[in-house]
Amino acid sequence: MFDEKNYGFNLGTQQVKISTGKIARQAGGSVIVQCGGTVLLVTATRSKDVREGQDFFPLTVDYIEKFYASGKFPGGFIKRESKPSTEEILISRLVDRPIRPLFPEGFLNAVHIVITVISYDEVNQPENLATIGVSMALGLSDIPFAGTVAGVTVGYINGEYILNPTPEQLEASEIELSVAGTKDAVTMVEAGAKEVSEDVMLEAIMFGHERIKEICAEQDKFLSQFEVVKYEFEKQETDAEVKEFIDGFAAELEAAIMTPGKLEKYEAIDNLEIELFDKYTAKLEEENKEIPEDLEKVFKNYYRDLEKKTVRDAILYKKYRTDGRTTTEIRPLDVEIDTLPVPHGSALFTRGETQALVVATLGSKADEQIVDGMEDESRKKFFLHYNFPPYSVGEAGFMRAPGRRELGHGNLAERALKYVMPSQDEFPYTVRLVSEITESNGSSSQASICGGSLALMAAGVPIKSTVAGIAMGLIKEGDTFTVLTDIQGLEDHLGDMDFKVAGTRKGITAIQMDIKIEGITREIMEIALRQALEGRMFIIDKMESVISEPRPEVAENAPKIELMKIEPSKIAGLIGPAGKVIKAIIEETGVSIDIEDDGSVAIFGKDPEMMKKAIELVKRQTQSVELNAIYEGKVTKLMKFGAFVEVLPGKEGLLHISEISDKRVGKVEDVLKEGQIVKVKVITLEDENKFNLSMKALIPKENKGEGGKDESAK
Repeated sequence: MFDEKNYGFNLGTQQVKISTGKIARQAGGSVIVQCGGTVLLVTATRSKDVREGQDFFPLTVDYIEKFYASGKFPGGFIKRESKPSTEEILISRLVDRPIRPLFPEGFLNAVHIVITVISYDEVNQPENLATIGVSMALGLSDIPFAGTVAGVTVGYINGEYILNPTPEQLEASEIELSVAGTKDAVTMVEAGAKEVSEDVMLEAIMFGHERIKEICAEQDKFLSQFEVVKYEFEKQETDAEVKEFIDGFAAELEAAIMTPGKLEKYEAIDNLEIELFDKYTAKLEEENKEIPEDLEKVFKNYYRDLEKKTVRDAILYKKYRTDGRTTTEIRPLDVEIDTLPVPHGSALFTRGETQALVVATLGSKADEQIVDGMEDESRKKFFLHYNFPPYSVGEAGFMRAPGRRELGHGNLAERALKYVMPSQDEFPYTVRLVSEITESNGSSSQASICGGSLALMAAGVPIKSTVAGIAMGLIKEGDTFTVLTDIQGLEDHLGDMDFKVAGTRKGITAIQMDIKIEGITREIMEIALRQALEGRMFIIDKMESVISEPRPEVAENAPKIELMKIEPSKIAGLIGPAGKVIKAIIEETGVSIDIEDDGSVAIFGKDPEMMKKAIELVKRQTQSVELNAIYEGKVTKLMKFGAFVEVLPGKEGLLHISEISDKRVGKVEDVLKEGQIVKVKVITLEDENKFNLSMKALIPKENKGEGGKDESAK
């Protein structure tokens, strides 16, 4: 626990304020980070011990948005924050990914990072401050960490890069890039873009890293005020005899690794491990040596270390991969559309042993996804859901709600396709994509992008261009490295980088980079982007050989849409009190009707006759009374001096007794009755609520002779 200290530094045009020693003093490390009116409380705490038998590093990052931060109440009945939203989970991942590689190997204590947004001004984005706060909290704690680290957002407007753009600036930006790193290298990248070139994206990353260097230097100044003693841990060393024994079977392990097929390969590697372990324990028994309690764990750890080294050495020095491909070769592709008979659009995309069945559904405004958070409630007209069932990797498991990985992969795929979606005016449907991963051996999110693009075109969604995605990998030892195109699961697991790039022929629409080492250089990113471009063009060629552009019409069983425009002042009348009018039209016709504030009306339905009827009802409800226009109206009320006739819904005019007939009318009720339909003409019009009607004006005039006498009476 430290005494209260404060520090500030400039970040672009804003000042960031850091304080510690006042709040959350029992956490391992805690800071308050403030920029403008946005304030975060960030804590970092470790467990005291490592659980027995644990062989992994349990890091948990929780990003929490409190509704009170922006002066709002949570929605729903309970009125309390509960499970994290998708946005909170995505930001948690955004912080987790750049810091995870910076914990030392062998450190296995559980670490819990909690980022709580306690004030939000809707201008300064919390995610820009979160990584800075986490780096500071870890630096103040006794948790071993090779920091400092920082994250920024980069925009690109009119050829200029913008640091931490506001929400309004992001709307106009061609790039929305989140980049994190240390003062030495970039450790994480995630971006969406409006088809920008590889060069523009690379410069955006480098621009962000230059700002990160400055932020890390400021953090170092602040942390230098404290004398922090870091926790010391013992890294388990491999027994020399175990190492020597397993090394003696390196050739057999390499042969197992080169077994064709993912499941067959894993089975061969696992079977060899069991065989070697049995041989080693038998050897110890023959030599009358005691078998250590943790022998199985020690044996397994080194066996897996040797497996990793064997795979990496083969790629790095021999330039061949475990499935026989070259470093730039893409796995066999298979593309299919209209896989399913009933859904509005479907596609099956297969790349090697990774397969995605992607389905598109078209709906109306009522199907939009409502997003409720610290900011104003918003709606999404396009969204993608990604599912990763256990059977896709040959496992028996439980079908649960989507986890962090599924949400992250789905968001990346959605982001890659979002930038080619048509505007509301071009295509007013709500669109949902669902990617079912039916097989997986790496790059399933990129298969979802390819399958999603195909399903959208098959459904008749007028996307701007075909989108494809590909994952790049890296094997690096010292200054020697190899960049891999289209990595499979083993290469992802044992490699140093997973760099996913998606886009069109014109440019990039999304990227995501995670690494397991302390950073990568500009040179590596340049090579990865170049190879990804070549791979993307190859995949697009294959996709466009099946479907090269969106179908001109939506599927026959998809809801059809008719667009209308009404005066905004007529919207209230169309809706009616408590929605009475619009509900009546929907109930009578069975259609769905969406109304926008600008007067745009979209009518959705499957029955053409009912849609036609709905259009006529909407037109009638929103039509304006016009001078000299002729209407068929209903008599609503009889008076001594005439009658009131409704010519349009809610629009009643006066039919004076003198205008009922060209003959004298003694009593109105002698000629008219309530509910009677009559043809009338508007003869005077002050406004829509005050006008006069005439039946007499529609009676043909009889021929008149000289002097005005009725010649027909002769």
